[in-house]
Amino acid sequence: METDALHLLCVDDEDEIRELLSRYFDRQGFRVSTARNGAELREAIARGPVDLVLLDLGLPGEDGLALTRHLREHWHGAIIIVTGRGDSVDRVVGLELGADDYVTKPFDLRELLARVRSVLRRSTAAAPASAPAANVRTRLGFAGFTLDLAARSLHAPDGNPVTLTSGEFDLLCAFVERPNRVLSRDVLMNSLHGREAGPFDRAIDMQIGRLRRKIESAPEQPELIKSVRGAGYLFVPPVEPLS
Repeated sequence: METDALHLLCVDDEDEIRELLSRYFDRQGFRVSTARNGAELREAIARGPVDLVLLDLGLPGEDGLALTRHLREHWHGAIIIVTGRGDSVDRVVGLELGADDYVTKPFDLRELLARVRSVLRRSTAAAPASAPAANVRTRLGFAGFTLDLAARSLHAPDGNPVTLTSGEFDLLCAFVERPNRVLSRDVLMNSLHGREAGPFDRAIDMQIGRLRRKIESAPEQPELIKSVRGAGYLFVPPVEPLS
């Protein structure tokens, strides 16, 4: 296995699931580690860089939702929840807590692979091989914020960094690239996840809610990302290149 292979951590208390995912993603060229519970997950994260966590919800002790919250507070990699819980409430809560995607069991391995690749394309977009050319403006300003595309960073008007997940950063980029245009949920879902939004899929809505809480002064009455009833979302502030 190449040392620069992307590192997946599969967290599931079922031996069969861990072995299945480990074998399959190893054959696809990934480096794969496994964990059975929250303690082993934390140990794996502490040992070295992990690019994406495949996280079951029904874990013994600390469940997957609590672990999703913990990861989002202390770690900035990608998370895909892979679980037997198909309840829409769990899906909404998982996405609200910061998961990048949500897959229910039983799953198709090829679909899961596509979801993993889609999330990783976003989270690794800042790699040197895909960084913008030196003569391309990579710093953009809006409403006092500074967005650095190359560094994948956002700074507030007061200069303090704003911590964004990979999904939140890419969502913001999708808006910044198309200011003052109404973007439908399907357009945003295709831009971020490479698929259209289903009738009950609230992934985009959850990410927009999280992004608003980080960039809006009053998230309940947003001024930067406006909802357009029946059409989608509109990014209102002017965007300008910075030196």
